[in-house]
Amino acid sequence: MQAEEHADPPRPDAAALAALIGSSPAGVAVFDTELRYVYVNPALERLNGVPAAAHLGRSVAEVLPDMDVRTDVMRQVLADGRSREITTSGQTWVDSVIERRYWRVALHRVEEEGRVRGLIGIAQEVTATRDQRDELRRARSYLALLDNAAVSIGTTLDVDATCQELAEFMVPVMADAAVVEMIPQDDGHRRREPPAGVLRLRRAGVASTPELAGILARFGESGSDIDYQEDAAVPRCLAADEPVIENLAGDERSGRAADAAERAAAYRAVGLHSAVVVPLTARGRPLGALSLLRAGDSPPFTEGLDVVVARTLAGRAAVDVDHAYRYAHEHHVARELQRSLLAEPRGPDPGIEIASLYLPAGEGAVVGGDWFDAIPLKGGRHMKVMGDVMGHGVEAAVAMSNYRSMLRLMAEDDLPPHRVLARLDKAVEQSGLDRAATCLIAVVDRREGVCEVASAGHPPPVFIDPGAGHARVARMPVGPPLGTGLGGYTTTVVPCAPGTVLFMYTDGLVERRGEDIDVSIGRLTRLTLPASGRLQDLLDEVVDRFAETAEDDIAVLVSRSRGY
Repeated sequence: MQAEEHADPPRPDAAALAALIGSSPAGVAVFDTELRYVYVNPALERLNGVPAAAHLGRSVAEVLPDMDVRTDVMRQVLADGRSREITTSGQTWVDSVIERRYWRVALHRVEEEGRVRGLIGIAQEVTATRDQRDELRRARSYLALLDNAAVSIGTTLDVDATCQELAEFMVPVMADAAVVEMIPQDDGHRRREPPAGVLRLRRAGVASTPELAGILARFGESGSDIDYQEDAAVPRCLAADEPVIENLAGDERSGRAADAAERAAAYRAVGLHSAVVVPLTARGRPLGALSLLRAGDSPPFTEGLDVVVARTLAGRAAVDVDHAYRYAHEHHVARELQRSLLAEPRGPDPGIEIASLYLPAGEGAVVGGDWFDAIPLKGGRHMKVMGDVMGHGVEAAVAMSNYRSMLRLMAEDDLPPHRVLARLDKAVEQSGLDRAATCLIAVVDRREGVCEVASAGHPPPVFIDPGAGHARVARMPVGPPLGTGLGGYTTTVVPCAPGTVLFMYTDGLVERRGEDIDVSIGRLTRLTLPASGRLQDLLDEVVDRFAETAEDDIAVLVSRSRGY
């Protein structure tokens, strides 16, 4: 039997190929059926950094070992003749600062007289296009991030809450861990002094991916003091008011930035490799710093979009923190002023019992203008006052003080309640005090067993008789608030025998959103004297019934005469 002869298919004419595709700006290669180079044009020589002769007879993997070669697709094109486009990536022998380059390659089968001769590949580098597309995608995502920041950061007027919101907002979108540290403020609290050459900050916000939570907690949780040497990243950032980028994996300064060699080693052990610190600055004043850290496969921080966005977000948060600091200062001043004005009033004489209550509408609420007072009058009578200045904050507390002082002066003339309100209304108008107020005045005459009451826009008083099954709300006309200059107040006489409790309050006790005020006040008729008969127990009952659903400050003044 005669042996069958085999011969390699003839190689393509190199001269013909050079004339046809040699001048093409795209890289062109021709492969045989074993996917070995049989021709490359000058453009591909330049792309690969290898002379044409060094390609011939070798595979792509042999010429370019750092290239992601899709030989499976190449063989599919050889097998079915259907052209395909692929994206390949890696590095050629051309020096490049780009870590990974990308090419778009079109593959076509070459045939001659019905016989498969090999493949032709046409390559065009798309690294720049891909990077630009990725950068654009990141830019769009960061724009959405900046939009979301407005509703996610600074939702309260609390400094620590704002710092925690900032830290949580950065993870995992921009960092694997985020830490917000603040320069301690002079708020009247004593703090231990840091050692010389050390910057002590208060950690106010911490967030991380679950994998990093444990390691970060070891080196300071929210509320703890963190010490930094002067040449660490955070102090340098605050001193220059500029971002600082550090390589935690190899930068010698990372040991100092981490405050101790142990901390730096722990950072490296968990895989943290890159950090950027951006300042929190408002009104030209440094408030603290935001530190972002990346670990594992996350790319390192570099000068560019990441840092720009981080600083923008930190700047926005700094404004919110500054507002919170200013609020806290004003809140403290107003609270102290109000506390001095709402000191427990002393009974006008031993025959009068008095108890009072003031509850702000939550710890974060702005101080209101509620006030009360008890003033002794001639003939054994006594005046009780309950008022509520419009607005909140320091200005409302100062206005409250002015109202109280003016009313005390006018009470000395021993006028009926409606006359006192009329004079006070006129005095307020003439004084230029620009905050209106509601006010209820009650003058109790123990000898006569009556109470004279007049209201300037204030809820009516409640009377709780001994042994009664319910309280009674005084029926009385209500004049306009003080400060309007309208006048028109009326005194109403209400029975008030010894032992009857006069119950006065501000609208925060009863007003509820969506409910008619008469219905709200009507609930007070359910009040009765506690079994102990103690006024303080009555106030405790009021807190249990009404405080939880209150939307405004609550002030209550209760009094009782013992008779003669």
